[in-house]
Amino acid sequence: MEVLSGLGAMGHSLLGYVIPFLFVLTLVVFFHELGHFWVARRAGVRVLTFSLGFGPELCGFNDRHGTRWRLAAIPLGGYVKFYGDEDAASTPDPEKLAQMTPAERRQSFFYQPLRWRAAIVAAGPVANFILAIVIFSLVFMVFGRQVSTPRVDQISPGSAAERAGFKPGDLVLTIDGTPVESFADMQRLVGAHAGSPLAFSVDRGGAPVALTATPELKEMKDAFGNVHRMGMLGISRSLAAADVTTRRYGPVEAVSMGVQETWFVVARTFDYLGGLISGRESADQLGGPIRIAQVSGQVATFGFGALLSLAAVLSVSIGLLNLFPIPLLDGGHLMFYAVEAVRGHPLSARAQDIGFRIGLAIVLMLMVFATWNDVVHIATM
Repeated sequence: MEVLSGLGAMGHSLLGYVIPFLFVLTLVVFFHELGHFWVARRAGVRVLTFSLGFGPELCGFNDRHGTRWRLAAIPLGGYVKFYGDEDAASTPDPEKLAQMTPAERRQSFFYQPLRWRAAIVAAGPVANFILAIVIFSLVFMVFGRQVSTPRVDQISPGSAAERAGFKPGDLVLTIDGTPVESFADMQRLVGAHAGSPLAFSVDRGGAPVALTATPELKEMKDAFGNVHRMGMLGISRSLAAADVTTRRYGPVEAVSMGVQETWFVVARTFDYLGGLISGRESADQLGGPIRIAQVSGQVATFGFGALLSLAAVLSVSIGLLNLFPIPLLDGGHLMFYAVEAVRGHPLSARAQDIGFRIGLAIVLMLMVFATWNDVVHIATM
């Protein structure tokens, strides 16, 4: 009975990770590929396949335009295959292209004007950013967010906050001129600026006080044991009932906040990459599918609104990743098109083939590295 109980608990735990993971990743991948698909249809390109996942097909159907919509066995991405493509990465098939009639060329992605090819490729990442804004906006309208007044409650001895002269009861108004509406806003600004002096304007008993503090880069564990590195001052928030409220926002304000939230994820990503280059950040924070599955299951315990917010963050991350100028990714295609625009004609088939091979090697190395990080992360929890 104990063995059966243990297996049951393991199965329940597995489903608790798998279902949220599949929901989040499928939503993000679907809209990414839908961006490519929608613009391609507008351009008159014939779409052969719209696939969620890779590998063997589990189920699917053909629409009236002849596109095969399929759900595949390996749910780690997706692709849209156009007429004239050799594979899912949209590399052209020279033999098919050479044998095309003028009518067939008009339906081929390869023979589209440069502006249409660039628009089709860019539409995937753009769709990810739009999806993130929409999700964040809906979350702010429907679920709202808990707002804690940025009031200092306690100060850790020897912390950056103590050295800067913070006092219990201080109400933070601005950081480097940026208005601070909640304790979470303050945490974000402080967390992203470890080692950099920040100018604080605080209200102390009704009188304005100017302080300068330099957040220290520290490790902290969340409720699930995940380790995060961020800038910290060493202060805790006020938990008084008057300082903690839940706010829901109207459509206009929610959309504005959705744009701001999306931009914050983009800015924080570039801050992290800059930190990697300068040595301030560690590469062990990079995660792959295993980490996404783990975080999805953990976040799902906080409710559907939190899971949607995670999907929005992941959507921004995937959109941004795909814009990196790495052959095989959307950004790599756009890089080739930029060269084509300058030269007046595309790179040779051999040059593009070499580029795609290099891109594939880079992507595979990143996947292996991220998966290794995931395994080490789980093993050391």
